[in-house]
Amino acid sequence: MPDLIDGAALLAEVEAFHRRFNVFPREGAYVAVALWDAHAHLLDAFDSTPRIAFLSPEPGSGKSRALEVVETLVPRPMLAVNARAAALFRSVSDPAGRPTILYDEIDTVFGPKAGDNEELRGFLNAGHRRSGVTYRCVGDGGNQTVVEFPSYSAVAVAGLGYLPDTITTRSVIIRMRRRARNEQVEPFRARLHEAQGNKIRDRLAQWAEQVREDISGRWPEMPEGVTDRAADVWEPLLAVADAAGGDWPERARAACVELVNAARADDKGSVGIRLLTDLRDHVMVGIDRLPTVAILDRLCALEEAPWADMAGRPLDSRGLAKMLGEYMTADNTPVKARNIKAAGAVLKGYYAADLHDAWERYCPPPLLRAATSATAATPQVSEPETVAEELFTSAT
Repeated sequence: MPDLIDGAALLAEVEAFHRRFNVFPREGAYVAVALWDAHAHLLDAFDSTPRIAFLSPEPGSGKSRALEVVETLVPRPMLAVNARAAALFRSVSDPAGRPTILYDEIDTVFGPKAGDNEELRGFLNAGHRRSGVTYRCVGDGGNQTVVEFPSYSAVAVAGLGYLPDTITTRSVIIRMRRRARNEQVEPFRARLHEAQGNKIRDRLAQWAEQVREDISGRWPEMPEGVTDRAADVWEPLLAVADAAGGDWPERARAACVELVNAARADDKGSVGIRLLTDLRDHVMVGIDRLPTVAILDRLCALEEAPWADMAGRPLDSRGLAKMLGEYMTADNTPVKARNIKAAGAVLKGYYAADLHDAWERYCPPPLLRAATSATAATPQVSEPETVAEELFTSAT
């Protein structure tokens, strides 16, 4: 019987191997990547597998190098630059074993010039769950049958910019950046260092067999505030940390909170959610109704907001109505402009009461402000309608 492997020491070795060649932007990223490498050896112990994404705004930020190091540590690595979905789901179904897919230059698939690539997006989404499958017709002409291809596989990607929301929410996101002059790493030489990584990989595989049954029964406790999709993403990684022991359970949960908070701060959300949030936090603060013309004026005046330049022209009343009409009031009717009577005239506008349900359901929690600044920024009136009347008058 082989000697038992110390999981905590092994994960520390994985982390140290990454630190030799990779500079990550956050300490939590080193923890997350080490746990992800180990989890790739234990996929069948989990109900889902998180994607890990190395993204940056500019080339030369170490994304591809991160994948190169990961490649030495995971089982059956498959480099997939510009691979199509058909090749990937057939590889996942290979009787010889499931690959770990490493997809570099993912921006060529989902970037602004790539066009639609729904088939690959669907494969990556479906493969997040162990039950995920892809259906394809196989055969010639009219003699075809529907075949079910498993999609469940560990996937690491690297690229410029952002990923589609459906993939981002299933991923641990690591925002890479170019190394500063004082950040030094070893040059990675495949002929030399690949063998070193493979030795660690082989021990990870042995340790995985050692803890597989234990991990299958684990339901790791999530840090406070990590729920829903973020919990799905981190559950396998925390289970690995708990099985390893040592200081890894504590470090893993600290990394989880750090990276989940970073993702939330970086999350641009959909344009609809951005509109709802800007209306709540900047346009209709302390106001119960506001004419459309005043809403548009305030939206377009917001710095670092897209409303003044929507495909070359400012957001107008028709665009505002179309976007808000996608959301429902508390009575489950579409949000629509209604008449606002004030100052002896009638204009179309929107009521905060109609937007409140959408604010509660879709917008992130409001940013906390100091009581003094909040008091200074909020109009002091006895009736919300008074503020609306003043704005209404200025709008007309």
